[in-house]
Amino acid sequence: MYRNLEDCLIDLEKNGHLIRIKEEVDPYLEMAAIHMEVFEAKGPALLFENVKGSKFRAVSNLFGTVERSKFIFRHTWDAVQDVMALRNDPMKALKNPFKHVKTGLAAWKALPMKKTGSTPVTAQEISISDLPLIQHWPMDGGAFVTLPQVYTEDPEKQGIMNSNLGMYRVQLSGNEYEMNKEIGVHYQIHRGIGIHQDKANKQGAPLKVSCFVGGPPAHTLSAVMPLPEGMSELTFAGLLAGQRFRYSYVDGFCISNDADFVITGEIHPGETKPEGPFGDHLGYYSLTHPFPVMKVHKVYAKPNAIWPFTVVGRPPQEDTAFGELIHELTGDAIKQEIPGVKEVHAVDAAGVHPLLFAIGSERYTPYQQVKQPAELLTIANRILGTGQLSLAKYLFITAEENQSLDTHDEVGFMTYILERIDLHRDIHFHTNTTIDTLDYSGTGLNSGSKVVFAAFGDKKRDLCTETPDLLNEIRGFENARLVMPGIVVIQGAAFTDYAEAKQEMEGLSQAIGAKGSLSSCPMIIVADDSSFISASISNFLWATFTRSNPSHDMYGVNSYYENKHWACDTVIIDARIKPHQAPPLIADPEVEKNIERLFVKGASLAGLKS
Repeated sequence: MYRNLEDCLIDLEKNGHLIRIKEEVDPYLEMAAIHMEVFEAKGPALLFENVKGSKFRAVSNLFGTVERSKFIFRHTWDAVQDVMALRNDPMKALKNPFKHVKTGLAAWKALPMKKTGSTPVTAQEISISDLPLIQHWPMDGGAFVTLPQVYTEDPEKQGIMNSNLGMYRVQLSGNEYEMNKEIGVHYQIHRGIGIHQDKANKQGAPLKVSCFVGGPPAHTLSAVMPLPEGMSELTFAGLLAGQRFRYSYVDGFCISNDADFVITGEIHPGETKPEGPFGDHLGYYSLTHPFPVMKVHKVYAKPNAIWPFTVVGRPPQEDTAFGELIHELTGDAIKQEIPGVKEVHAVDAAGVHPLLFAIGSERYTPYQQVKQPAELLTIANRILGTGQLSLAKYLFITAEENQSLDTHDEVGFMTYILERIDLHRDIHFHTNTTIDTLDYSGTGLNSGSKVVFAAFGDKKRDLCTETPDLLNEIRGFENARLVMPGIVVIQGAAFTDYAEAKQEMEGLSQAIGAKGSLSSCPMIIVADDSSFISASISNFLWATFTRSNPSHDMYGVNSYYENKHWACDTVIIDARIKPHQAPPLIADPEVEKNIERLFVKGASLAGLKS
């Protein structure tokens, strides 16, 4: 159990989980590039001791592997899992109350503790410009906080037990922000801070915001945990840290006493400024949009404070390990929230939000001879209406029958569905709806469509394991390649506009239909570079599902409508890059070359390159 971030780093170093970087490094692109190299090599946490332009040290890759995260939380992990299990299934405590006495005690000890008097973090007042202003990607709009704990209280019911602690992007420099006086706060729809700001707006009052950075690692993880209804992030932080969350108030702002840094300020009704662009977890830049501007009140730093950060980019990144850790902690929560669900996997390789794989149950009509999705469709609608899962664009769902399935086996899971799906019956669209704010494949900010592929029943087809010959004979398309059983990618001309694309895809559909059946190949992907898409399953998942909007980019061989239901013989997904989409993240080759100095013999990171 760690009192603060430095305690954790000392422990990690003693046990071979941390390396100090003594050389001076530039927060402009270099630190991020170093982090990505070490993360890819499954290397240790990195303590940057000499950050150019700042007196403060910085640490990254703290949660770079699940194993390291479990090591950090080894003293409290079991107790946290027990408490989460009770939250998900309270009847367990009633069935065996004595077994769970310690669990209740652990939860009680986690309640936040208010302190008075001076605290380490308020020992010195600094400016935003004193911080390590880390910029990750060449086209980023400036520096931003990647591991913030953004704290707000309900304006109608103030107090720490009516607070929200979330991890939202906080832009520190660049654009139109006045250095040291303004920063940007980017949050997505239906987040806790948004509810608080809406209430403050209705009162015509500014919303007080505190941004904590650092402190015990448990506090960072708590800001991203999808917790059960009624469980406070700060209670969870205390539970995971093994000690109460200690706080106080200064000038009316809540202060985390154990944080390394605290930025306080106010968001005023209706005041926004351009925020972005920034590299994001989909592997592209999120573009510039107006988001709330926070007027900085004060910035604090404890003595010898350490700035934690991570790098956001195309998966896998450090937040991939975060996701695995959260999944293990939350356990069966999704089963309790959505009856009939056995498993939901937000596919990391596809940028998390665009693609979901799910296993449900199918119990509605066991007496019928013909097996088809029924209960699965009800479950699918529940999934697409639940929290962050509602941001998904593609949902593939099935039920286990005579064999067990694993949604984390992407090829095996998709193979099972494609062998069984009835393309005339089992594809269901949701048009003109919400998608992830950071996904630019749709029709506007937050706007796009969804599609459900629901399959159940007996195997209907053997999937192709080689590229069908007829796909090499279609004019205007070339380099057809097998991605996995039943899925082939074919290369087309660059996308121009949707009118032209419709003609091209209809021409492709007609050409395939004219050459005969392609039942063994239920899905064809059209891409700019079929060699790239077929090079790995990760490339296929990333490019296909981040570059397509179901309602606009799905076509079909022999497609038709029957009572408003769309059907086809073979699905075609246009995964070419569209002009309105955000550019992909590309590292600066000069920076890549410059950081080599840290990996040579005698340097801090010698031998760590992947």
